[in-house]
Amino acid sequence: MNPLTEIAPGLSIQGITPPLRLRDFKLIAFDMDSTLINIECVDEIADAAGRKAEVAAITEAAMRGEIPDYKESLRRRVALLAGVPVEHLEQVYRQRLKLNPGAAELVLACKGAGLKVLLVSGGFTFFTDRLRERLALDFARSNQLEVVDGRLSGRLLEQSWGDICDGAEKRRTLLQACDLIGCTPAQAIAMGDGANDLEMMAAAGLSVAYRAKPKVRLQAKVAIDMGGLDRLLEVVQP
Repeated sequence: MNPLTEIAPGLSIQGITPPLRLRDFKLIAFDMDSTLINIECVDEIADAAGRKAEVAAITEAAMRGEIPDYKESLRRRVALLAGVPVEHLEQVYRQRLKLNPGAAELVLACKGAGLKVLLVSGGFTFFTDRLRERLALDFARSNQLEVVDGRLSGRLLEQSWGDICDGAEKRRTLLQACDLIGCTPAQAIAMGDGANDLEMMAAAGLSVAYRAKPKVRLQAKVAIDMGGLDRLLEVVQP
């Protein structure tokens, strides 16, 4: 790809000529952790087990693409959560999780332009379900933590759609959503920050890196390095 060109402070593009029109797209897909929201939920859950540093180190390596097998990296992290009370997840949601700047504004703009909104995450249903309701999102897919006697077991539950939501599953989910609403992948926008977002970003017509890892930023058509998610509206106008 061509090198990114900065068109405004903290906002770069490559391979596109703005302004684009939001109404020309039909779907926007968001990663959750460190994209739609400010934290990596698995790291904050691990804090209750006194294992945040260990889990966060695995998360960082996975997001930078240094651990090729995302599924294995997630299983390793989830295993370290064994014994954490479910109540701690509620504390994480209420006390630590915040929407990233511009998230609500961008979702509203997209819905106003007729786009469907997908939240697809390698994180957990406890959080994606709440965000889906909070923001009135159309679709959500993520991983489900197993709970035994009110505590995390350190395992994930198999879901009806199949395996762990990794990079390949994120791509499949985006394509399934496109098929469901009757649009082409070229009419989809995908926003992410980590290596497990690259496959869905490559499948979408417009890929957006939000304060992303270097590998992700270099492959995106839009890179937002400063400000909020709604800076996308400087490139794709309502």
